[in-house]
Amino acid sequence: MSPYPQTLEWIGDAEKGCLRLIDQTQLPDVLTHLDCSDVAAVWDAIKRLRVRGAPAIGVAAAYGCVLGARSGNLKESIEYLSTSRPTAVNLFWALERMKNLESEDPHRLLTEARAIHVEDAAMCKAIGENALPLISAGSIVMTHCNAGALATGGMGTATAPIYLAHERGISFRVYANETRPLLQGARLTAWELSSAGIDVTLICDGMAAHVMLDQKISLVITGADRIAANGDVANKIGTYGLAVLARHHGIPFYVAAPSTTFDLSLPSGEKIPIEQRDPDEISRGFGRQTAPKNVRIYNPAFDVTPHELITGIITERGIIQPVNEQSVRWSQNT
Repeated sequence: MSPYPQTLEWIGDAEKGCLRLIDQTQLPDVLTHLDCSDVAAVWDAIKRLRVRGAPAIGVAAAYGCVLGARSGNLKESIEYLSTSRPTAVNLFWALERMKNLESEDPHRLLTEARAIHVEDAAMCKAIGENALPLISAGSIVMTHCNAGALATGGMGTATAPIYLAHERGISFRVYANETRPLLQGARLTAWELSSAGIDVTLICDGMAAHVMLDQKISLVITGADRIAANGDVANKIGTYGLAVLARHHGIPFYVAAPSTTFDLSLPSGEKIPIEQRDPDEISRGFGRQTAPKNVRIYNPAFDVTPHELITGIITERGIIQPVNEQSVRWSQNT
């Protein structure tokens, strides 16, 4: 039995099947599944973060194309799905790949969507193998948001070496930042890792600097939603600050992401679109009013970490180091 959850899967055949996914908005209280039988349901699941994480969004969108073709509206479905979330480049990569099939046959599209899913799982495993040497006996790892199995089609990106190290009997510890305002680190990463029997401690985001100093963190590893040609990385809000803290404390800061998360069309992170989310996520997080009703709220879902602060980017092909345009482009073209 796999130690990590299976985030999404296609149930049934191309003509009558559906996309089944873990409803991440219900975690950690309830592990429940949502069946998406039409494109609108897939769009809503992505938009409302029922499925989230750049690789998982891409896989879900690919399966959504099957549903679109089945209804006879593939082109419109691709355009519609592309409006669900703007930052994660895997979404657009997967939709373009499905579009490039130049087929509206649901069976052929399902074969391709499943291939994308399998490839993502394989990339996660390779990322884990490449990053595994970074974790040794006694290591203390810090991570942010959820770049785990719940965010991908496999064992995660940032969590991949954590799962492998645990499976191979290496003794280490993990600190997971809660990740405000939607608490993906608390609700998802802490749930994932503790369910797998991994030694994880949850902390508030504002504790990161103290924990780095007090607990002698060995390395920080996060995921990514889009990586520009120069190595600038867009990831969940709070990642940039964590990288600054890591640099101050002399702690290696790594990003783990598959090649599908790179966007070489963008020269730097300045061009990465940053999603602005509902102010209620801050003022009424999880249903309770926690801020004055008339206060202005700024709620970017992501920030951009400059490549100068990143020790290395771990991909399925190896570790990009140093992180600059030359090494990024070389890694993606080999």
